[in-house]
Amino acid sequence: MTEGLGNLSALSIDVEEWFHSANVSSRVPRSMWEDCEPTVERNTMRMLEILEERGIRATFFILGWIAARWPELVKAIAADGHEIASHGYHHELVYSLTPQAFRADVARSRAILEDISGQPVRGYRAPCFSITDWAIEILRDEGYSYDSSMMPTFAHDRYGKLDGIDARQAVVEVREGFTEVCVSCIPLRGRGIPWGGGGYFRLAPFTLWMRGVASIHGAGLPYVFYIHPWEIDPDHPCPSGIGALNRFRQRINLGRCEKRFAALADAFEWTTIGDLIEIWGETGPHSLSPEIAQQRNIATNGRKKR
Repeated sequence: MTEGLGNLSALSIDVEEWFHSANVSSRVPRSMWEDCEPTVERNTMRMLEILEERGIRATFFILGWIAARWPELVKAIAADGHEIASHGYHHELVYSLTPQAFRADVARSRAILEDISGQPVRGYRAPCFSITDWAIEILRDEGYSYDSSMMPTFAHDRYGKLDGIDARQAVVEVREGFTEVCVSCIPLRGRGIPWGGGGYFRLAPFTLWMRGVASIHGAGLPYVFYIHPWEIDPDHPCPSGIGALNRFRQRINLGRCEKRFAALADAFEWTTIGDLIEIWGETGPHSLSPEIAQQRNIATNGRKKR
């Protein structure tokens, strides 16, 4: 457990279109994206209004494909003082790519976001939280200093994983100079119940959700929340032919989500993920991955012998 981070809350928004969702990808391949009805600009601008009314700064993980088509949206997010981070370029699951293809994707995304926003882009979030261990070294090589893709929960059909991290950790140095910020789960014997946003947030009663957040804070952990712009839009298109489970995941309680999001925004003093890491760096003891802990033990023992 990382002491000193309880009651801190970091807000993040994954800026993608409704047709980028894995729930509808089987019916809307990339070749059809240009022909789909766009909704991301109006929904993201509404989220910006909600945050501005409350003086909240958040981290926006923006898809490079979105930035290339709506550069003024990226500029508006940056102008409001939010942190710009990468969600990749084409919303492809990390473990479906070769390391070479992944490197090209994250480099392209970071370059376009930095060019448009004028901000350094330090953070990355994998589409559908599909992070893998081999991707971390590539992210660090490409100039990123943190990832926020790990969801330390039970088995999920889309999520990836990183070795050595469980739900009792929240901010972990997984490589020298590279940090993993986990999306929140309620700790349960090393694994956890997903409590960081998305369909879980839309499904659970709001009072129950707030109790879960309180339990995360009560365990001395920061709360890390995510949401997509399409989740506050009950009128976004839903293609025919998607399975019942994916339709449920995509559509459940969309009509209530904007109100819930605003209520959650009112409930805490939020910060960006980048700022959360800075606070963590000033608060000990630090959580380390087994690999980093072993490296530092070796270095310390070597100094003692000398």
